[in-house]
Amino acid sequence: MKIANFEIHKNSPVFIIAELSANHNGSLETALETVKAAKRAGANCIKLQTYTAETITLDSDKPDFVIKGTIWDGRKLYDLYKEAYTPWEWHEQIYKAAEAEGLICFSSPFDKTAVDYLENLNTPAYKIASFEITDIPLIEYAASKMKPIIISTGIAELADIELAVEACKRVGNHDIALLKCTSSYPAPVEEANMSMIKDLAERFNVISGLSDHTMGATVPIVATALGGKIIEKHFILDRSIGGPDASFSMNEEEFTAMVKAVREAEKAVGNVDYTLTEKQAKGKDFSRSLYIAENITEGEVFTESNLRSVRPGFGLHPKHFNGILGKKANQKLEKGTPMSLDFIQ
Repeated sequence: MKIANFEIHKNSPVFIIAELSANHNGSLETALETVKAAKRAGANCIKLQTYTAETITLDSDKPDFVIKGTIWDGRKLYDLYKEAYTPWEWHEQIYKAAEAEGLICFSSPFDKTAVDYLENLNTPAYKIASFEITDIPLIEYAASKMKPIIISTGIAELADIELAVEACKRVGNHDIALLKCTSSYPAPVEEANMSMIKDLAERFNVISGLSDHTMGATVPIVATALGGKIIEKHFILDRSIGGPDASFSMNEEEFTAMVKAVREAEKAVGNVDYTLTEKQAKGKDFSRSLYIAENITEGEVFTESNLRSVRPGFGLHPKHFNGILGKKANQKLEKGTPMSLDFIQ
């Protein structure tokens, strides 16, 4: 998968997305400053959400449209999204600001008009949000633009994921990534189920990653260790500015620390390689080898007392120890001499 100039594959660095979401808190200036902060924090990408209250829900007071059991408990969906949305007229400025900072920018569309709008901005990819994974017509339409499709799986059962992947492939788009996501805000670490990272990649033959709502950097680090190649985290200038997503978003200092930890985790994972670095090879000097442990006269028998496996590693390999015992020395040998097969009668 290639998003703008960033190639994502099993040996690539993790693609780190800073999710702006509602963290502009109604201010274009804040949104633009957040782009700059995301660059400073080490993100590869800033991501938006493209919807209006009208395109994502209905203005209704019926119980179905009132949120229950979340941090937004009691609020109408329409009112929440009216507060949280990113004005479409801001998008072009945010895209340009990201480009100026060397960041990739793309968005999550929530209906076909959003896809059309983002196409006009030459968006390099599309992200399907967790709650939209069941919107097969939307997925098909976005995928038909033949851009990379990244799909969060926060509320998805296996059948939902299968339908979404099939929808992309049905229109000829095989450029698919699946993100493990837990749709709780914030999400408990014990529900992260990072074992899914590997399973998603192998089961669907796609790039896998993480859309994370847990607090802290632990889950992104684990995702990296398990082969996740995309990590998305909500990003905010300062939680004190408030907003619907502030409580589970990382500030610049926290995001910077997470990026550093992820990059270190990448290095720690490394590759399967049994060859030694120059430094590791030098370390073999401190390994065990066979040394003369007592002064030996010519014709004397090698025993466990006068021949020992000790540090350092300049003598004969210890694998020869049992084969030498009981044989005789062909010369006088001083204590501390590295053993050699040439010393045997």
